[in-house]
Amino acid sequence: MSVVLKNARMTDSRRERRGDLLIENGKIKQIGANLTGDRVIDAAGRMIMPSFVDMHTHFRDPGFTHKEDIETGSRAAVHGGYTFVNLMANTNPVCSDMETVRYVLDKARATGLCDVHQVATITDRMEGTSIDHIDRLDFPTVRWLSDDGKGVQDTAVMLAAMRKAGQQGFGLMLHEEDPAMTHVNSALAEEFQTYRDVELAVLTGCKTHFCHVSTAAAMEFIIEGKKRSRHITCEVTPHHLMLNNETKGNVAPPLRPEEDRSCMVEYALSGHVDAIATDHAPHTPEEKAAGINGFTGLDLSFATCYTILVRENGMPLTALSRMLSFTPAGLMGLPPHLIDEGMDANLVLLDLDTPFTVTEEHIHSKSKNTPMLGKTLYGTVCMTIKGGAIVYENISGK
Repeated sequence: MSVVLKNARMTDSRRERRGDLLIENGKIKQIGANLTGDRVIDAAGRMIMPSFVDMHTHFRDPGFTHKEDIETGSRAAVHGGYTFVNLMANTNPVCSDMETVRYVLDKARATGLCDVHQVATITDRMEGTSIDHIDRLDFPTVRWLSDDGKGVQDTAVMLAAMRKAGQQGFGLMLHEEDPAMTHVNSALAEEFQTYRDVELAVLTGCKTHFCHVSTAAAMEFIIEGKKRSRHITCEVTPHHLMLNNETKGNVAPPLRPEEDRSCMVEYALSGHVDAIATDHAPHTPEEKAAGINGFTGLDLSFATCYTILVRENGMPLTALSRMLSFTPAGLMGLPPHLIDEGMDANLVLLDLDTPFTVTEEHIHSKSKNTPMLGKTLYGTVCMTIKGGAIVYENISGK
């Protein structure tokens, strides 16, 4: 079945234009005027963008499916406009082997809502000591390794992992935290390890991605490292862009003082941030009441980023598309997420003008642990299209 989105604005990381968009056989068949198809959707007043790519999320499967599972996580993803997610390895069993990787990939494929890459661990079972398991992984089925949730503490182990990554072509995604400093000064806990790993990344030439950067000093280390290595990239989260430490809620790294939050916005505006990644971390109400770290993020990521960056700080929508779609797609080895004839039809249709106040009804994740409840945001996802198939639809935008 062919689908036409008529009378829409269209924005990707390069440009904005208007017109009709014809989808046929999973591809963007034509962009023009007066197009027809089997289903015609009036998109007047709406925005079409390339669908989003999340480099950093947790679906909790296997082992913690009381928090989230592949299906509920996928539903949250497409509800938020995402058609590709990169899943972290801190499951049970920990994802240090191809059996666990293939379990996740097979289950995601059977669910059929969004595409998935499963990260494997840097150290075996995330125990921080051995990297021997890396030789038993299948590359490029696995493209990135991460001990997310923990920093790799042993410098010799990190150096060995980076050397192996540089030789074999996979990348490392780093959770930067020195636990000896976490309860003394959490900012220094992040900054100490960031400085160390920037220097190791420059030394080895390893493809290195810094996760959920949250302090100005840590970002400055990364910016300086980028001048010496083209293989260094970084992400920030929607919650670190929107919220400061006056907001209650536990997350790692913590919500920072306003000075750091505003710096994260400035770094995004100035192009130093490569990707916005949700660090979607579902937990039960009982776990959150006990103080466990983590927020959900997939459902509201675009609305949060659009509200704080575009509406409140004047970022061009093209720049937001770069951080949510184009650059993370490139880092994950995907075809370009652009709006062009012949491209895969991975698209999201958005209402940018109607505000909404966040309630639990806006959260399709199994868990509702978001600090955005009660916030007024802009940027409702009205439709998500993956490979030409409509995988989420709410044309009314309500």
